Amino acid sequence: MAKALTKTQLVAALADELGSEKKAAAAALDAIISVISREVSSGGAVALPGVGKIYCRERPARMVRNPATGQQIHKDADKVVKMTIAKALKDSLNS
Repeated sequence: MAKALTKTQLVAALADELGSEKKAAAAALDAIISVISREVSSGGAVALPGVGKIYCRERPARMVRNPATGQQIHKDADKVVKMTIAKALKDSLNS
């Protein structure tokens, strides 16, 4: 598996792609992250064309097992962030 891009590497790649300075690319990336975080945390979803959809899903309360002891524990309901990958991105991997 290839190593993930760091934020610095992503900012540099965005700056090259946009033909702008790294400072402007970093500000744009921070703004996008802020919008996605705000929207998903309020229960909404964000669709990134060609990449996928990021959304919040609620999980009901349930019983889970502690793998170390095998003891059953009650876990309260919680929310998790999910992402559905776009078909275009999946198809680009195999072409």
